Amino acid sequence: MRIGPSVRVRCGVVDVLDRAVEAQRRWGRVPLVERIAVVDRMRQVMVADADAIGAEISAEMGRPIAYSPNEIRRGFDERARHMAALAPSCLADLSAGDDGVIRRFIRPTPVGVVLVLAPWNYPYLTSVNAIVPALLAGNSVVLKMSSQTPTVAHRYAAAFAAAGLPDGVFQFVEVDHDDTARMVADDRVGFVAFTGSVPGGHAVVRAAAGRFVDMNLELGGKDPAYVRADAALEATIAELVDGSFFNSGQSCCGVAPIKSHHSWRSACKGGRRCLCRLARAE
Repeated sequence: MRIGPSVRVRCGVVDVLDRAVEAQRRWGRVPLVERIAVVDRMRQVMVADADAIGAEISAEMGRPIAYSPNEIRRGFDERARHMAALAPSCLADLSAGDDGVIRRFIRPTPVGVVLVLAPWNYPYLTSVNAIVPALLAGNSVVLKMSSQTPTVAHRYAAAFAAAGLPDGVFQFVEVDHDDTARMVADDRVGFVAFTGSVPGGHAVVRAAAGRFVDMNLELGGKDPAYVRADAALEATIAELVDGSFFNSGQSCCGVAPIKSHHSWRSACKGGRRCLCRLARAE
């Protein structure tokens, strides 16, 4: 698959949002079964290029190449399939009572334009969580990836084009923080999905403060671990090292800091050093 200028958005932010609004009006009227089919074709295109995509991930964010293709073959593929399978039930009318005369129901409707702000550490896993459900629900999507992993947005654009997604339903932008804040504040954006740091989440909330807009904030952090006196030492050390160094340590659920009962402190330190040396050797 060719990735390059042919799939890049070159127009300004205003043009992108105008196109997204117009495209969503048409996309929202497309039957759900057809929206599911387009998303599934996009998934297949991505999975078919997993090796090449994995090499791009490793080149851009430093993950060992042995692991990168599995972000597509496993996590991305599984999540896209699962959300497509859930769509018919999640988007079905919800009964609010039927007395034989009047049938009351609640019908889910698209929110319009969904702005997806995605990070670099798991660029496909974090972005697919928002892009796929947004499109399945009949929304259009504007994606702003971290500048550290720009080819992710290009890959999505090319895959959606190959899958037959109408023009304007998916777009991406390569903009700075100020332009991102202006997009968050723009009334044409109906929902903001942000994955990133706690300071980044604060910035998104501040940008949206002048209006009422729904948003989802998935904020990163670290998970401390405590080794009890009765822990199974070898298994515990292996899990701690994996939790600390998986994905080159760039994980929002990474283990840090590590604390242990005083009776195990020396053994834990020695065991971690040994496993760390083995990890480097691999």
